[in-house]
Amino acid sequence: MIPRNEKNGHYSVISQAIKSINGSKGATLSLDELADAVEMSGAQLQSVISCWAGVSPQSSEQFLSLDHTQQLTHCRYSDSTNKDSKIAIHENVPERLSVRWESINLNEWLPGGKGLVISWDWFESPFGDILAMACGNGLCGLAFAAECGHEVAFADMCNRWPQADFNQATAAALISVKSMLEQQGCVKICLIGSSFDIKVWEALLKIPSGHFTTYSDIASYIGSTNAQRAVGGAVGRNPISWIIPCHRVLRKSGALGGFHWGLPIKRALLAWEAAHCFRSKSNQLTEIAT
Repeated sequence: MIPRNEKNGHYSVISQAIKSINGSKGATLSLDELADAVEMSGAQLQSVISCWAGVSPQSSEQFLSLDHTQQLTHCRYSDSTNKDSKIAIHENVPERLSVRWESINLNEWLPGGKGLVISWDWFESPFGDILAMACGNGLCGLAFAAECGHEVAFADMCNRWPQADFNQATAAALISVKSMLEQQGCVKICLIGSSFDIKVWEALLKIPSGHFTTYSDIASYIGSTNAQRAVGGAVGRNPISWIIPCHRVLRKSGALGGFHWGLPIKRALLAWEAAHCFRSKSNQLTEIAT
């Protein structure tokens, strides 16, 4: 595993805080109330959130709030070059992390993943331990274990390609995982699925960090306006979570909807990305001012 990082060790506290917020049924919790729920002082919790999110203590807790999630509806990306779709065009949005992808049509070429050799290992992340899987063409799987446990996450991923050969090897995924954790550099991935699934996943890759889209927007973008349910199924089958950002798909109302690896992780992903976008914009303003 990648050596332990203090920021990555804070997810258990973040997860508890998010679950407390969810349990408040829409009521706004003060920092002290939230701190009591996770058995910390307000100052301790503020420090943990600040370290985890990479922002100042004064602005830290706002990114975990229900209000912030609801405010994501104002970050729905509108692409002026495509009036029929509200999905962002990735190339028009500056990102420190770039993603290159290839695709394999599983139904046509590799039923059950037969013939695939997949290397895997566990890594620590700001969202608990993650399972990364890689084939010769790049990362093909990424799962979160914080809510479901290692065994369930591993079995879930292996069952997607039951005929593949799996072996534990850190090196195959290490460079891509480090780029993902540092949010810079290039990550190479391989999309293994049906032609429809791949079309949906490629659409997801066009949504920039800090923004969101809806199932209906994706259906419109891929030319299948009436296939919202099928789109939802493809989003749920996304094998490379985080990198293929299915967590950026919300309901039209702004409600979170579902997430395969647990809603606390989806909330944490959105909060973490929002904090990073906030920090990036603040840095840009500082540079302009100086």
